[in-house]
Amino acid sequence: MTLQLGIHLGERFTLDETMAAADLAERYGFDSLWVAEGRLTRDAISIMALLADRTETVRIGSGVVNNKSRNAALMAVSFKTLDEIAPGRIICGIGAWWEPLASKVGTPLKKPVTAMREYVDVLQRFFRNEEVTVDGEFVQMDGVRFDRMYAENVAVDIPIYAGAVGPRMLELSGEIMDGVYLDFLLPVSYVDFAKRQLDKGIAKRTDGVTGVDITQAIACAVDDEDPRRAIDACKNFLTMYLMQQPHIAEHAGVAPEVVEQIQQVAGWPATPEDIERAMQFVSDEAVHAVCAAGSTADVVAKLEEYHAAGVRVTVLNPLGANKLGTIEAVARALAPSTGAASAAASAAPQSAAA
Repeated sequence: MTLQLGIHLGERFTLDETMAAADLAERYGFDSLWVAEGRLTRDAISIMALLADRTETVRIGSGVVNNKSRNAALMAVSFKTLDEIAPGRIICGIGAWWEPLASKVGTPLKKPVTAMREYVDVLQRFFRNEEVTVDGEFVQMDGVRFDRMYAENVAVDIPIYAGAVGPRMLELSGEIMDGVYLDFLLPVSYVDFAKRQLDKGIAKRTDGVTGVDITQAIACAVDDEDPRRAIDACKNFLTMYLMQQPHIAEHAGVAPEVVEQIQQVAGWPATPEDIERAMQFVSDEAVHAVCAAGSTADVVAKLEEYHAAGVRVTVLNPLGANKLGTIEAVARALAPSTGAASAAASAAPQSAAA
């Protein structure tokens, strides 16, 4: 299995940078682009449509949308529309959202695994062009389906990937989904845990599927002139997430007392100044455990660790002042394995330093 690359595109990218990243992905033969929709910043589906129209080969995934803020029928139609723009290249990445944001907008998390099972079942039935009637605890549909009046309604091939972290959601992913989009800030050792949980779900399948695709976002930063800057960029990111989503600490291997120290500085939402003050409590070791940071060689070595553990696509979540430089540095270093040797050979050298 060859290491493949993707790019995680969130609010840290301007729209111009987002389009430039897509161009790099096409040039270097990347597997996929994943558009974030976590906090109340940007809608993922609008950006996916722009990327789908701009590109020709790279796959476009949501990384991830949630199963609470859009009706399941509307979600199915939205992804079917994206598939019209880029046939066969769209991935529906979906998660359960997170607290406290879900409660702040009036949709608190309740029985997330049950809710996900119901929601994904409806999506899959729509994608198979079936009429859908369900009376679930979280999802209700009454005789609905794709409803084009002036063209034939047909099935669409849109794989569904779960943004899963916990053991029960991972097991469900193995049972009913096509793949998983593992979160950033999770150590290499977590991949083994995830695979065990996925295998439990795969054992329950009745459709003949014997495995699911594993992709993972990796927080990363390259700076060959000053690797310290790259490490600090990732440390800033890890600190921010420990402030706003402290539940990640368990899987990231961060001690509870460190989280308490950080939370004493600020919770969510945190200001950039709060994050800077709290960074002192996060060690370099913690950063290197869950991020790929430093020189190009350092970052590539870390990506290869994740790949060796079972991640097919390592999705770059580039941080720091030169995000596009990080993408290109990694792409050039891995060009032979990603099938982009000719692109690397024709591109002029460029520093990824901030």
